[in-house]
Amino acid sequence: MPEESHENVPSRQRRRFEGISSRAYEHPADRSALVALRKLTGFDTVFKALSGLLPERSLRLLFLSDSVRVSDAQFAHLNVMLRDACYILDLDKVPPMYVTQDPKPNAMCIGLDEPIIVVTTGLVELLDEEEMRAVIGHEVGHALSGHSVYRTILLFLTSLALRVAWIPLGNLAIMAIVTALREWFRKSELSADRAGLLVGQDLRASMRGLMKIAGGNHLHEMNVDAFLAQAEEYEAGGDLRDSVLKILNVMPRSHPFTTVRAAELKKWAESRDYQRIMDGHYPRRDEDGDTSVTDSFRQSAASYATDVKNSKDPLMKLVSDIAGGAGDLGGRVRRGFGGFATGSSTSSTTKDAPPKDTPEDTPPPGTP
Repeated sequence: MPEESHENVPSRQRRRFEGISSRAYEHPADRSALVALRKLTGFDTVFKALSGLLPERSLRLLFLSDSVRVSDAQFAHLNVMLRDACYILDLDKVPPMYVTQDPKPNAMCIGLDEPIIVVTTGLVELLDEEEMRAVIGHEVGHALSGHSVYRTILLFLTSLALRVAWIPLGNLAIMAIVTALREWFRKSELSADRAGLLVGQDLRASMRGLMKIAGGNHLHEMNVDAFLAQAEEYEAGGDLRDSVLKILNVMPRSHPFTTVRAAELKKWAESRDYQRIMDGHYPRRDEDGDTSVTDSFRQSAASYATDVKNSKDPLMKLVSDIAGGAGDLGGRVRRGFGGFATGSSTSSTTKDAPPKDTPEDTPPPGTP
């Protein structure tokens, strides 16, 4: 985007990341999936051709006819934030943005050929300027990463699944794809949160925005430290039954839970990776063609391994212990689920290893 065409009037000076690649802020799981897809020659072209039934033109006409397009004449303050976000992330073309009437605070970046950004009136009314700047940066991050294509397909397939719910096999096939896309999209939301921080460059504003999305416009009743403590309690609390419930609760969602997003963003903001970007050391788009799929998957695997190792979730701790060669799997699972009826009375005194002088009494692994 030519610099002279940019009307940069932020309330304070912000660093610009010229030529930045989306790889700089993408979550490892998100990045490895996207790099693999991009490396497939003609993948996006084929994907769009196969998705010819998607009502993209209808969506654009709908927003044009029944929403308010952001411009210098309408929602001018949002237009300034949008142009500023595109300038900071060096996005060549400013995507059109619409405000649509909906009391529920929400925003999305959709579109196959060109991304469009949609924000609801509920979100506009809820957030202050700095918080809104982070949200718009979040959506511009989606645009820079190319997420809008897959987000649009996810929306379409979710709607299609409802229409063919009466066809058992058809619905199962579609829901399998939807579940996979949702898992990817939850990771992409963590990536976009990072992009929002790079645009707003104010962690407190990003935290406030997430708190408001969770608890409404009652900041005087909320506390950032207490909010983040909820995320730690959510991760570490309960037993294996709670771990399973967490998985079941998050599967139908397109977004991670708000407290989890806040904790993840704070952790990234305190990392060396974030500081290097702020110091001007980051991957650039002209280097994207040299990106190695193998390296991306290796980084993704390393990230997952670190997350499992450091996680306080009971299930993740069990996985980490098993990977580390810890014994007495049956006992650990039994205690993780609060003890079975036949073993709960002794679960608290059972040791991970039997006394050395009675090896013959040791039950085989996995025996109740």
